[in-house]
Amino acid sequence: MTTLKLKPGAAAPSKTPGKSPVRRADPAKRSRTSAPEYVKAPRVEIAEAKPAPAVQAERKPRPAPAKPGAAKPAAKRESHQAVAANKKPYAKKEERPRQFADRDTPRRGGKARDGFEQGTFNQDRNTNPKFSPKPAPSQPELPRLSKRMAELGLCSRREADDFIANGWVTVNGEVVDVLGTRVAPDAEIKVSKEAQKHQSEIVTILLHKPVGYVSGQAEDGYEPAVVLVNPENHWDEDPTQIVFKRGHLRGLAPAGRLDIDSTGLLVLTQDGRVARQLIGEDSTTEKEYLVRVTGTLSEDGLKKLNFGLSLDGVKLKPAKVSWQNEDQLRFVLREGRKRQIRRMCELVGLTVVGLKRVRIGSVVLGKLPVGTWRYLRPGERF
Repeated sequence: MTTLKLKPGAAAPSKTPGKSPVRRADPAKRSRTSAPEYVKAPRVEIAEAKPAPAVQAERKPRPAPAKPGAAKPAAKRESHQAVAANKKPYAKKEERPRQFADRDTPRRGGKARDGFEQGTFNQDRNTNPKFSPKPAPSQPELPRLSKRMAELGLCSRREADDFIANGWVTVNGEVVDVLGTRVAPDAEIKVSKEAQKHQSEIVTILLHKPVGYVSGQAEDGYEPAVVLVNPENHWDEDPTQIVFKRGHLRGLAPAGRLDIDSTGLLVLTQDGRVARQLIGEDSTTEKEYLVRVTGTLSEDGLKKLNFGLSLDGVKLKPAKVSWQNEDQLRFVLREGRKRQIRRMCELVGLTVVGLKRVRIGSVVLGKLPVGTWRYLRPGERF
């Protein structure tokens, strides 16, 4: 409800007869003291039509249900046959006409501005090469350039990708800077001076690992052997005379493992070529160990150590095992399975009490003291 407030000084409605009130009644609005016209109109009532009484049909007695296996009446059987004869059999799926066969809309996209050609897309993709299937790589049987460079010993595959991306590789005299390029096996591959300079800046370190350090990542509270690579542990008689830099630790990783209970030569390198040579799938580099053992070894057991043992269901490669002295064996292996020597000795009744690696390829441990390290010499090869 709206309340009307009068301004100050406005006269109140006069009660004197003959004077008009302040607010006159609006003739367009209905009076609140009288009923509206539609209420005053007489109400006409429509009588409801009663449904006509249904004529009750004469009920016929229901026939008794037929016994199982009894023949149907002849009249009903004939009527079913007539209905079945008039029905048209459904057409087979392959005989039905294809829906929207006359329409030739593109399968994906469908816009002419995108290059679809009406009337040819669904029939022959060769007529619209823009949306034809991606062609298969040419000559997929040829090796990739990075793999071929690693096989030739120019660098590792990871380094090869960097060299190719930098434009430092030429194939038959032409620069190749596209990753994944395939080359012929007899192609002439060369790397530029920039790549050779980059390789000369990376280092390989030889460490005499003591017992109690792990080769790789720290585990079970034991420190990795790389923590020993610092200026304090640098061998004073290092023939390379290379000055230690913090950059020599960047990307330095072990090329092969040496158990926590073992000591001897451990290789840490930034050079992918060295890592591939020592721990690659096709590596044939020899590793020599001196192993102190307890127990009795028969002639047959010594033959099995040389060849005939299996670990985890895989037969081991031939090894060279011989007596170094009365309690020490000399092992020369061409593979590096986990705790391989210790497990081999257990299979023939021996217990390993000491293990030391003294040679990897043509690089020997020599006079390098325990816990110290040196750089691999420029002309030194594994």
